[in-house]
Amino acid sequence: MSFSHREHVERLLATATAAARAAARVHREAARRGGGRWVSEKTASSDFVSDVDMASQEAAMAVIAERHPGHAILAEEEGGGRAGAAGGEHLWLVDPLDGTTNFLHGHPYHAASVAVWDGKGPVAAAVDAQALGKVWTAARGLGARENGERVRVSGTARTSRYLLGTGFPFKAHAALPEYLAQLDRALRRTAGVRRTGAAAIDLAYVANGILDGFWESRLGPWDFGAGALLVTEAGGVVERVEGGGVGPVAGSVMAANSEEGLKSLRLILGLQRRSAANRTG
Repeated sequence: MSFSHREHVERLLATATAAARAAARVHREAARRGGGRWVSEKTASSDFVSDVDMASQEAAMAVIAERHPGHAILAEEEGGGRAGAAGGEHLWLVDPLDGTTNFLHGHPYHAASVAVWDGKGPVAAAVDAQALGKVWTAARGLGARENGERVRVSGTARTSRYLLGTGFPFKAHAALPEYLAQLDRALRRTAGVRRTGAAAIDLAYVANGILDGFWESRLGPWDFGAGALLVTEAGGVVERVEGGGVGPVAGSVMAANSEEGLKSLRLILGLQRRSAANRTG
């Protein structure tokens, strides 16, 4: 990596970290006063947006816009889209409050997730979980860190000893039978399955070795935008559940500590990897 390229990546990482910190500061201040002042449902009875989501989104986007006015931004909540300069390749993916339901119930598993991608994939990322006292960061070619210390994926080789993370399809109840069949298979063939309610934290836990693998069939790009880089920079592997690379568009995500682990996990869950000719994204 040339000095100029490294400097560029580190600059993007500094912005991602500052933007996530700005959003997490909103979380912290809101928690002190008792959480969100108003809550509305987006698409399902368990899909909430609060004043904290909106305020933290504004805080994160303001940092990015000030430092990189020509970059595009895609954030989760209403008003979170901003077009970049013509011909620009950088896209910021912002989840201002991943785990809104957790936050509204006082559950500590919530975080701000900020990442920037270019035509080659994720470049820099930060996940700030203020209630856990954890900040995870990663930059392309520079590794992944937790509170400044380098992290690596687990060395677990036997999938029977895997501890997995997942998420429930709470917006798509029609998908529950298929998902529950996967969960049944995973519970019978691994050491267990955990669900934090925040995909950004799940993927950070794969990066630091707490979890050995993760899968979820329906995620927005802001949900995994930072976590995908955390995992790969920590030595792990990330793909779509159906196979193929992960791009900055909605879809499935599967992560593991190794290529072999990913293949075994797909077999355990009864998932088929589609051929390259039939894959998209």
